[in-house]
Amino acid sequence: MTATLRDLGEFELIRAITARFARGRDVLVGPGDDAAVLAAPDARVVVTTDLLLEGRHFRRDWSSGVDVGHKAAAQNLADVAAMGARPTGLFVGFAAPGDLTVDWALALADGLAAECASAGASVAGGDISSADAIMLGVTALGDLEGRAPVLRSGARPGDMVVLAGSVGRAEAGLALLTAGRGHDADVDAGWAELVAAHRRPRPPYPLGPALAAAGAHAMCDVSDGLVQDLGHIAAASQVRIDLDLAALTNLAADGPLRSAAAELGADPLDWVLTGGEDHALVACLPPSAVIPAGCEQIGLVLPGAGVTLAGQPAVGRGGWNHFA
Repeated sequence: MTATLRDLGEFELIRAITARFARGRDVLVGPGDDAAVLAAPDARVVVTTDLLLEGRHFRRDWSSGVDVGHKAAAQNLADVAAMGARPTGLFVGFAAPGDLTVDWALALADGLAAECASAGASVAGGDISSADAIMLGVTALGDLEGRAPVLRSGARPGDMVVLAGSVGRAEAGLALLTAGRGHDADVDAGWAELVAAHRRPRPPYPLGPALAAAGAHAMCDVSDGLVQDLGHIAAASQVRIDLDLAALTNLAADGPLRSAAAELGADPLDWVLTGGEDHALVACLPPSAVIPAGCEQIGLVLPGAGVTLAGQPAVGRGGWNHFA
C-alpha cells in the first residue's frame, strides 16, 4: 500500500523532506529550529513571495511532484534575479490533503532542492499544514552584492530593450497539454521541449546580475506575458516601449513553436508576445551598454506611454490576469 501524509504524520514528513535539502553557503542555520539564519553581507536583502494553487497553477495529472517543485522555486528565484540580485535562500509553506502520497511530497522537495541548486540557492526552511488541495507559499531571498537594485521605474528614452531567456515556449506547452497532446508530445517536432518548458521553466538566473552589472536601468521577470510585463516597466518609467517586429517574428519562427502552432491552429507570435511562465528576463539598457552574451535586443524605449509593436498599439495583446 502506498503511504500517505496521514500515515506518516507531520513531524516525520518534515524530517523526511528536510533531509533532502542541502545547506547553501548563505544559510547559517537551516531547517530544524524555530527560524533560519541567513548571511546578509550586503546589509540589504531582496525578498519576493508567490502562491501556487493546485488546479490554478499546476495539475497533478500534467505535472509530477518534481515538476511542481522546480516550477515553484523557479518563479520566485527569477524575481530575485530580475532585481539584479543573486538568489540565496527559499522558504516554502506547504499544505496538502492527508491522502496525498508521501512519494509525491518527497518528489516536490527534490524539485525544490534541484532548482535552488541550479540558481546557487538552497531551501532554508518553511512550514507544513493540511488543506483540501495542494497549496504552496514560496518566499525567496537574494543578495545584491553591492549593486543597486534594478527597478521597473528606471527606463529612459533611448534605452535598448533586451531579452534574456525564451518566451512563448511555456505557453505553447500549456496549449499542447490543454489540447490533450502533451502526454504523447511529438519528440521529433520538439513538442516535448515545449511541454517541459511549461512543467519546468528555466530562468536565466546569472543574467539578472549580469544585466545589472551592464548598467540596466530597469528590469523585470516575464511571468505574465512579454507585452503585459513590459507594460509594467512602461507605466512605472512613464515611457513607451516599442518592440521590434522582426526580432520577435524571428523568435516565433522557432521550429517547435511553429510546428505546435500549425497543429493547434494558433499564431506562434501570440505565444511569444503574451505567453507567461517562461520566466525570462527583460531589461532596458543604455544605448552605450555592451549586451551580455545570451541576451538579444528586441526593442527600444521611446518617449510616450504603453507598449507598441513596430510603432502600432499592441491592441488585444496582453497576458495573464489572475482575476479575468
